[in-house]
Parts: sequence; structure tokens; C-alpha cells
Amino acid sequence: MSKVRFLGLDVHADTIAAAIAEPNGEVRQLGIIPNRLESVRKLVNKLQPVSSLRACYEAGPTGYVLYWQLTALGVACEVVAPSLVPTKAGDRVKTDRRDAAKLARSLRSGDLTAVWVPDPAHEALRDLVRAREDAKQDQTRARHRLGKFLLRHEKRPEGTMKSWTGKYMEWLKRQVHFDQPALEATFLDYVHEVSHQAERLSDLEKAIDTAIAGAPVQIRAVIEALQALRGVAKITAVTIVAEVGSFSRFENPRLLMGYSGMVSSEFTTGNRIRRGSITKTGNAHLRRVIGEAAWAYQRRPWVGGFLAKRQHGLDQQVKDIAWKAQGRLHSRYTKLTAKGKNKNQTVVAVGRELLGFIWAIATQTEAKYQRQAA
Repeated sequence: MSKVRFLGLDVHADTIAAAIAEPNGEVRQLGIIPNRLESVRKLVNKLQPVSSLRACYEAGPTGYVLYWQLTALGVACEVVAPSLVPTKAGDRVKTDRRDAAKLARSLRSGDLTAVWVPDPAHEALRDLVRAREDAKQDQTRARHRLGKFLLRHEKRPEGTMKSWTGKYMEWLKRQVHFDQPALEATFLDYVHEVSHQAERLSDLEKAIDTAIAGAPVQIRAVIEALQALRGVAKITAVTIVAEVGSFSRFENPRLLMGYSGMVSSEFTTGNRIRRGSITKTGNAHLRRVIGEAAWAYQRRPWVGGFLAKRQHGLDQQVKDIAWKAQGRLHSRYTKLTAKGKNKNQTVVAVGRELLGFIWAIATQTEAKYQRQAA
């Protein structure tokens, strides 16, 4: 009989509810402890030997700190996907203790799905990339507020001037004024916020450049190789790598497509097959940048300008995959639009196939550096 014991943890900001499933079928409550390293260490010491212990908790706002603490103490730990934890339809009672016991029981039966856990350095890069994404969203909101404010008060530049350029901002600061002090104060605040968000975005992009320069050689190589693809510049490439981590953990590109949530939902029963919209159950940050990159393939295949500069010095095999992607995805876009598909549906389909080419380039690059390390 297996002697492995299964520890279920229901983790919150201040507390951790613990339960353990014994090999003989018994599930015992271990109580609620503070969410502190010393308390976690005491709990693990009570459950010696750690070699026979497997722990799990649900991914959530507390992050991966507990995972790193447990693995440092020698405990095999998994962070599981909350949406894939089995639930009983008739269960109407939910408490921390019951959730911990359910996790322990489900871990013992093998019904949980573990998520990939980054190391602290990779997690730091991902947080930085997401901070840049938040700054971009805040910049867009600030511009919209100012733009709609100017529109309400009939303040428009003469001729055709592109918005948010240096010339446009100079026009705002020098030629736009309001007689009423309340409106002038509002206007100055909006302008200041737009300028502040631009500076914030610039600082974060510089920090990303520094983080890339200090990253391991393999990660830098994958980021550079992905930029051979049309629509995948530096920020998009580093976002993909930060969100996916190691591409080699996906045995085939279909698994990466499923991870992105860009695959069709399905409800098939008997002889009836029904497929619906994409599941959107994967990584939303990855799905967003892939959707943005896919729009580039509405144009005919071509290499020049910034794309040619990004491809300079890359392996010929990587450039061949990128060129094949241009032909395949542009053809796919053209055929789907000719069939009457709307552009958003078409771009999602193209983005899903783009993930296949991303997987091919990334896994090839990772394998190259793994061979060199060996």
C-alpha cells in the first residue's frame, strides 16, 4: 500500500486551512494556521517525514510564495487550477475546512490539474510586463478623457494633425486655453495625466530592456527568435515568453493553443456536434497579444523595414518558419474573409494558427541551447 499522504491547503491572505488525506482513506482536519513562514514550517514538521508528503493549493491572489516555501522545506507541492477542481452539484455548504479536505481528497484521487509555476526571476519579469500592460491601458483611458473633453468644448487643431504626437501635445499646451477657471483646471489636469502616463510607459519599457539584458541566454534567444514573425515585435515577444515560460512543456502546438483559450468550445452528444465561440479559459494576457499580432497577416507576405532588421542575424531555419507563417496565415485570412467571416472571427482563427508557428520557433530555439548546455 502506498504510504504517500496528501495535504490540501485552502490559502487566504492571513490564514491557511489544512487537511490531510491518509493512504487508508481517512481525511483529517489539521486546523487553521496563520499564513506565515514559521507557521508553515511548524505544520510541515508535525507531518514528518516530508518525503511521503504531497501538498496542493489553488492558484489565486496569494501567488506562488507558499509553493516556494514548501518546496524549500522539501515538500512536493502543486498549484492547481481553481476552475478545474471537481465540485458536487448538490453541495451548498462551503467553508475553508471543507475546501481543504476536498483538495486533499481530489489530490489523492488524481482529479486535479496543476498549473505551471515560474521561478522567482521569471515571475518578476512577468509582473514587469503586466505593469507595462496596465500602464498602456491607463494611458489609453487618460487620452480618451482628454479627447472627449476637447470634443465637448469644440477644441480642435487646424488642418490634419495626428493625435498624441509631439506636435499635437505642443498645440495643446500652447494654444488651448479656457476662460473659465474650472475648465482650465480640468484641462490642465487631463493634460498632466496624459504626459505622466507617457513617462510612466517609457520608464517601464526601459526597465523591460534592462530585464531582458539580464535574463538567461535561452530566454533572450527565444525573445529574439520570435521577433522574426510578422506582428511580433519586442514587447509582444517578451510578453509571450513571460506568460508561457518554457515552450517545451507543451508536447505539441495544440496544447499551447488550448492554454491560450483560443480554441473552440464544444458540446457534442450522440450524433449531434456543436462547436461554439472560443473557450477563453486560458491565459488572457497571451490571448490579447496574439490577437493583436494576428492583424498583421491581413497584408500580403513581405519582409522589409523593421521586420528585416529584427530578422538580421537569426538562424535561417527561424527565418524560414517565419516566412512560411506569412504565406500560410495571409492565405488563411484571405480565404476566411472571402467566405464571409467577420474580421474578428478571422483574426482569432489566424491567431490560433500563429501560436503553432510560435511554438515551432520557440521549441527549436530552446532545444538548440539545451544541446549546447549538455
